[in-house]
Amino acid sequence: MLLGGFDIVVIVLVVFVILVLFAGIKTVPQGYRYTIERFGRYTRTLEPGLNLITPFIERVGARLNVMEQVLNVPTQEVITKDNASVSADAVAFYQVLNAAQSAYQVANLENAILNLTMTNIRSVMGSMDLDELLSNRDAINDRLLRVVDEAVQPWGIKVTRVEIKDIQPPRDLVDAMARQMKAEREKRAQVLEAEGARNAQILRAEGAKQSAILQAEGQREAAFRNAEARERLAEAEAKATRMVSEAIAAGDVQAINYFVAQKYTEALASVGSAPNSKIVLMPMEASSILSSLGGIGAIAREVFGDAGNPPPPPPRPRPAPVRSTPPINPPSPNPFNPDPER
Repeated sequence: MLLGGFDIVVIVLVVFVILVLFAGIKTVPQGYRYTIERFGRYTRTLEPGLNLITPFIERVGARLNVMEQVLNVPTQEVITKDNASVSADAVAFYQVLNAAQSAYQVANLENAILNLTMTNIRSVMGSMDLDELLSNRDAINDRLLRVVDEAVQPWGIKVTRVEIKDIQPPRDLVDAMARQMKAEREKRAQVLEAEGARNAQILRAEGAKQSAILQAEGQREAAFRNAEARERLAEAEAKATRMVSEAIAAGDVQAINYFVAQKYTEALASVGSAPNSKIVLMPMEASSILSSLGGIGAIAREVFGDAGNPPPPPPRPRPAPVRSTPPINPPSPNPFNPDPER
């Protein structure tokens, strides 16, 4: 079957339309944005999905990834404020928010973000001392994030995070810091020991003070009680003396006998209870002792109710023996009894 000229033209037109349709249909994957240029000028941005453009007039200018991306910052040397050299590396996370600005406001977007982050790391870390640099990593991350994010805003970029991964001081500096930390801890331990010893001494002194105060108070209380006891004893003695005086004034001779017998008995008890007394010599008359004992017995009978029985008569004095002519050989005197009549 031979095709005519009209048929060939129709076939050519159909093929051309199919080619135009394929050229005008653009499929954008999820997470990407395509910029469309018409005769080299940006017109619009294609969203994910199926999109149509005008073939031969419009074309795709840039294909941008709008997902959050990570950028490794290589290790670099940083001079701190106190002239210490350290090595630091970091990692940055960014995301494209405006595809047109990212495509047409900056060339080589990743290289621009990388260099901007590196220069800000040097400026931020160089304005801090070494000790502050090692102990305030969160503050460094916050300052870097604020500075870099403000710098990339005209590019349609959002820097979500900047993290310092590692900070490496020189080896000799690390050894010096270790020695300093050890010395500081030893000093702190000595200070704590000294404070503990001081507190212990203070507590012991307080305890001794309280003990002395309590002992003095106890001695004062004991002296007060002894004085009060002596006062009560003196009052009782004075009262007894007054009663004896009144009884004597009333004509009661037994009261004076009781008083004298009591003092006599107490004197004998004190003499007999002496620890260094072995032999007691009493140069007293037997009649005095007997009269005293007789007075004590009379008082006892009067006190214990023996009034119905008449008191026994006092003992008669023994008649003196008649001295005869001494013999030629008188007996030798007794050295322990000089008076033979007793």
